[in-house]
Formats: sequence, structure tokens, C-alpha cells
Amino acid sequence: MTIVTRFAPSPTGFLHIGGARTALFNWLYARRHNGKFLLRIEDTDRQRSTKESLETIYDGLNWLGLHYDGDVVSQSERIERHTEIAQELLKCGKAYRCWCTPKELEEMRIKARSEGRPMLYDRRWRDREPTDEQKNISPAIRLKMPLTGTTRIHDLVQGTIEVSNKQLDDMILLRSDGTPTYMLSVVVDDHDMQISHIIRGDDHLTNAARQSQIFNALDWTIPKYAHVPLLHGADGTKLSKRHGALATKYYSEEMGILSEAMLNYLLRLGWSHGNEEIISSESAIKWFNLESIGRSSAKFDIEKLMSLNSHYLREISTDELVERLMPFISIILKRPLADFEICSLKRLIPSLILRVNNLLELTEKSKFLFYSRPIDIEDKAKIVINKSDLSLISAVTSELEKSEVWNLESLEVLISKFCKREGIKIGAIAQPIRVLLTGSKVSSGIFDVLYSLGKDESIQRLRDKH
Repeated sequence: MTIVTRFAPSPTGFLHIGGARTALFNWLYARRHNGKFLLRIEDTDRQRSTKESLETIYDGLNWLGLHYDGDVVSQSERIERHTEIAQELLKCGKAYRCWCTPKELEEMRIKARSEGRPMLYDRRWRDREPTDEQKNISPAIRLKMPLTGTTRIHDLVQGTIEVSNKQLDDMILLRSDGTPTYMLSVVVDDHDMQISHIIRGDDHLTNAARQSQIFNALDWTIPKYAHVPLLHGADGTKLSKRHGALATKYYSEEMGILSEAMLNYLLRLGWSHGNEEIISSESAIKWFNLESIGRSSAKFDIEKLMSLNSHYLREISTDELVERLMPFISIILKRPLADFEICSLKRLIPSLILRVNNLLELTEKSKFLFYSRPIDIEDKAKIVINKSDLSLISAVTSELEKSEVWNLESLEVLISKFCKREGIKIGAIAQPIRVLLTGSKVSSGIFDVLYSLGKDESIQRLRDKH
């Protein structure tokens, strides 16, 4: 059997972190078994579906590297097929027409609420014929659900789930305006796309019981279900924006998270392989299975994500890091980097990489390299210059100008000898030099700053302010 999984988001909002994990699990399972990973856009809600939301789905999947097979299936383009199946069920007596008015349905809802039970349709049209008056009204089409017994779901994560059929009413397949419902559309699409495994959040468990009855009514093979517990925040409550349940685009563009770090983190949310924490995509494909998905809700912890991201930052080559920093730096500069600026950045990165957790922090700490002269000095840093002996800065600048070698070792030797000759501690000149070169009191070590800026730029910045 060919393994075929699918990710089926609705373009009514961004691709959030829970959806990204669902996509990852489906992608991994398909790749693990040399199967297919398909993408279906469930866009039957035309009023709420937007082009912007659809783009965030594509962008998020591309950023994570979760490439799907074949063409994208749009549910809205298959309405005729969904309608055809509803009519087929009606014709063979497994569905029926329902002329319930909105008022009657509301009365059922109020009665159920007063009795403290879920609202269930009372099947009043299951075995009735319409009057002449009702024949002129468009009815809904409902499925004839079994009246007794239980619906059993053999779930690959949750185990065997049984639902009493008394809890399942005759669901609508086609609304009175002729539009198919989500329940019908999903079943028809899963069958036609030959989906073998449905891996999704456990909030769909009740849907699985309902949808399996549509499969049974059509004599179609039911896909294997795997319902994954939903994510919670670090405090154990339902994941929300305050926990970091944001669009994948936010993590990449606003927080500077690396895609490989995000994949690794999502993988470990509810799935494990021994004590392995750092897992490459190649290993994940080799190891992934449904049996290792836990039944308890995993907790999304932004601090753990940042910690993992810092690990991946240190694993990437300097050249690769520069490439990934370009979009962030271009936002600040509104221009591409010159070759000499790229060289400066490459020289600075090794001194920063152990002190940052994401690309955004790396950009922030390196932006002084690209300032135009004379650079602006922060108000808090101006105090350092005002209290400094600028004659010492002038003298050490002259010494730096004479240097024929410009590297970390030579710079440290030169400044150390200068301080010893002047009878001062290096701190007496290091902080004012830092401020004159970066405009701030905080930066990488002063030798790293001098080395990264290069001789000409360093000398000119030091000369600008005294």
C-alpha cells in the first residue's frame, strides 16, 4: 500500500505553530515510507478565505522545507463532485431531505440547553414526506446515521475510541442552498485523493466518528486515523498568542528563527526518539513513527525554542549566516551590502555567535558596521566620551595608523603595549574607543570591533569625534 498523507489547512488565517507541526508529522510519515504528502486547501468558506492567508500557508511550508507532492487541491473547485456524492446517497436511501426551518432548529437548541445536553437534530424528517407547500422549498440533505450501537475508531495514537451512535445525529451533507458541508467535502476529497493516513489534531476525534459513517455509507475504505494531542503553553493552558502561537512568518521574519531549528523543535513537541534532542531532517525521516507520539499535550516553550535556535546558529558556516542575515540587514539599510561590508560582517560574526539566540539579535549587534560617518552616539554613551582623556584616544589612534598588520593578535599586542607605556589600564581607553567606533557602550570586545571594521574605517571613526 502506498502511504498518502495530506495537510488540509483553511485559508482563513495564518499558518500557526500547531498547524505547522501537523504538516510536519504528515510530511515525515509520508517521506519515512516513500509515500506522498499532499496539500489540500479547504476553502469552502468563501467569505473568510483570503489570498493573504493562502500566501502565508505557502510561505510557511516553503520556509520549513515541507514540500508537497503533485498539484494543490482546492476544495472549492470540487463542489460539483461533493454534490454528486450527496445525491448518490440520497438516491440509494442512505440520506434524506430535511425541511426544518431555522426557527425549528433554534427551538431544538433551546430545549437541549434547558435540559443540559448537546443539541441533536430530532430526525423529524427522516421518515416523512413533504407537503405541497414544502415541495416548493429547497431542503437540506442529511445522512441517515445508525440509530443504535457504537462507532469505533481504531486510532494509531489514541487507541480504540468508541462513540455511542445516540450521540451522533443525522448530520447535514448539503445545506438548503445546495452547498456541501465540511464533513461531506472532507470525506469525498480524502477518498478521491487516496489518502491512506489522516494525521491531525485530537480536536477532530468527534469528526472522525461522524466522517467514518459517511465512508461506511459509501462503502469506501476508511483511512487510518492518528489524532495528535493539541499544543499547550508552558503554563499548561491552551496555546494562545500570549504563549507564542503566532504565524510561522512571525518566527522567521520577526524573531529570526532558523527553519531547521523550528523543525527540530516542532518534531520534539509530542514525539520523541530516546534521549535525542538535536535531530536533523534526515534522521527525523529515518526515525519518525506514529507509535512514538505521546497522548498528552505537549507544551510550547519559547525559551526552549530560542535555546535550540542558538545551537543551530553555531552550527552554520559564517558564509551561510551572512546569507541568512541579508534580509534583516536590508530592512535596516534599505540597500544591499557592499563587498567590504560583507567582509566586515564575516570578521565580526565569530565574536557574536556565542552571545545571540537568533538572527534578529545578530543583526542588532552587527548593525554598527554599516553606519555612515560621522556615526551617531547614544546619549548614554556620550557620558563616556565626556569623561575620557581624548588625548590618549588621539595617541592610540596614531599608533593604530602606523600598524602594518591588522588582525586580532596584532591589535591586542599594540594596545597592550600602549597602555603599559602610558601607565594606564586598558579599560581607560577601551570603553571610549568602543563608543567612538560603535556609538554604544555595549558591543563585542574592542579588538573584535577594530578588526571587523578594518583599519581605514576604524581610524576615520576615531578621528571623527576628537
